[in-house]
Amino acid sequence: MSEDLTQLELLRELEPVVATNIDRHLATAKEWCPHDYVPWDEGRNFAAMGGEDWHPEQSRLSEVAKVAMITNLLTEDNLPSYHRVIAENFSQDGAWGTWVGRWTAEENRHAIAMRDYLVCTRAVDPVALENDRMVHMTRGVHAPPGFGALAQVAYVTFQELATRVSHRSTGRVCDDPIADRLLQRIAADENLHMMFYRNIAGAAFDIAPDQMIEAVTPIVKNFAMPGTGMPNWRRNGVLMVKHGIYDLRQHLDEVVMPILRIWNVFNRTDFTARGERSLEELGAYLEKLGRDVIRFEEQRERILAREAARVG
Repeated sequence: MSEDLTQLELLRELEPVVATNIDRHLATAKEWCPHDYVPWDEGRNFAAMGGEDWHPEQSRLSEVAKVAMITNLLTEDNLPSYHRVIAENFSQDGAWGTWVGRWTAEENRHAIAMRDYLVCTRAVDPVALENDRMVHMTRGVHAPPGFGALAQVAYVTFQELATRVSHRSTGRVCDDPIADRLLQRIAADENLHMMFYRNIAGAAFDIAPDQMIEAVTPIVKNFAMPGTGMPNWRRNGVLMVKHGIYDLRQHLDEVVMPILRIWNVFNRTDFTARGERSLEELGAYLEKLGRDVIRFEEQRERILAREAARVG
């Protein structure tokens, strides 16, 4: 039985793939500026500058849209933590370092644009938003012990696509063409980032199939969005799930299964018995998740029907 590749060996083996995909990304990505997506003519001073402080009636967003926008923004805000984690698990040298820097710079636009939109349009309470940002960024995010490069690339593949879905859904519920256009732009970035990581993970399957499936299986089974732990996470998450911003059906059908199909995990012939055991574990989990999705949708329908009856 061949020995596992070390973290350093994995990074070296994958570096040419990283370099190729950086070139592909740079040729595909469109440059954009956050200020072009903000309706500055709606802005005005707050009390500290002689104007008027925020009042709830100034917001034209629904409660669901406000919660989704705040959650997505606070998730983007934690970029310094994400940068630290991926730099620790990848490298700050060579092609890996080039990508870490480029990805960080592109991601930073997202929080800039979303915050400017929310504050300029007075869509949410800016004081509460800043307080939540302070709490969330102070807590940061931390990879579990032994996470490693393969787990990192697997996680960010699923996470980038999940974030894309969440941004697009949020844009639709805002009922504001400016917000929708902004979030479409951000979602396009997330999709390109997902493709980069997905391609690196696909190459990792060819280089170290057993190690890769053993990294992917626990990521899928224990997946959590990086905003976990932010203030009001549970309450806001329930509201977003209830209204289809990001729910179990989307997670399974639009995120997990499309990526696994592209990696061809269930049709590979290069796993040893060790890899096959991990694959069986993944398959069993996905069957359970499919049943959970059905139960969740049935329960949500009952809840929404009861609420509609009360309103009626």
